[in-house]
Amino acid sequence: MKAIILEGLDKPLVLKEVDKPIPQAGEVLVQLKAASLNRRDWWITQGKYAGISYPAIIGSDGAGIVTEVGPDTDKDWIGKEVIIYPARNWGDSEEYQANDFGIIGLPPHNGTFAEYITVKIEQLQFKPAHLTWEQAATLAVAGLTAYRALFTKGRAKKEDTVLVTGVGGGAGTFALQFALAAGCRVFVTSGTGEKIERARQLGALAGVNYKAQDWAEQLKLLSGGFDVIIDSALGDGFAKLLDVINPGGRIVFFGGTAGGNIPEINGRKIFWRHISILGTTMGTPTEFGQMLAFVDEHKLVPVVDGIFPLADAEKAIRQMDASPQFGKITLTI
Repeated sequence: MKAIILEGLDKPLVLKEVDKPIPQAGEVLVQLKAASLNRRDWWITQGKYAGISYPAIIGSDGAGIVTEVGPDTDKDWIGKEVIIYPARNWGDSEEYQANDFGIIGLPPHNGTFAEYITVKIEQLQFKPAHLTWEQAATLAVAGLTAYRALFTKGRAKKEDTVLVTGVGGGAGTFALQFALAAGCRVFVTSGTGEKIERARQLGALAGVNYKAQDWAEQLKLLSGGFDVIIDSALGDGFAKLLDVINPGGRIVFFGGTAGGNIPEINGRKIFWRHISILGTTMGTPTEFGQMLAFVDEHKLVPVVDGIFPLADAEKAIRQMDASPQFGKITLTI
């Protein structure tokens, strides 16, 4: 089969012929129709993950058709159109992942930038019928991350006022779409007016450029304050979120694109106003199914900014790193 191979640190992604995997007991073989890129994939190419070995087939998002099953595995899955749950070994707790938790696309678990992949049968969910392959492939990592952050951790509900910071990336764009579908009032920040306008076209009430010195003051005036804030940046601006969160509000963050540390903050603002600051990563298999059901119920359509053939994965990942996109970048397989 053809697959995109990462051969070493700082080396370009290349298309090569490799052996097609063979499903074992409890596994299926999925013929991938599309995959999508996440910031994680870029970080892997830059050696940001410990223990990576080469060569590696990267990619965590994928959708396709089950073509084979392993021994003693339910043959009814053959021919089914599926989206792959990207994690392995979440564990028994709904609150946090197990110590041996992993995500496909990092050895020893080959990823989705390939024509075929073997996964456990528990990792399969049916593809929503209203989505194209490229749209469906975007949902796994970013959609699940946004869903858990917004609903499980943030407890967002109808008529809540929600802020999505740094809108334009995959998870942030899904958080915007999910919050709107749930009946929330949604505001955004971004570093470009173009992305703010795109968010407004999707339904955001307003947005502020976070490069402005008074961005927090502007947001407070526009919104009156927020019940839930979804953040993926951290960095120097994080402390200002305490100035715009309502009493009893929840600030949920994942990732740290503006820096991995939380700056010095006034603890009194947190305990006196009953503010919750919550970290989150990915989500459970149950939440993955709930997220896809939510997408199906509301007939949500992921925002796909660019579609590349599998052979152009290197070009696609460099475009993602430059961050001009709004939404997700996908690979057609």
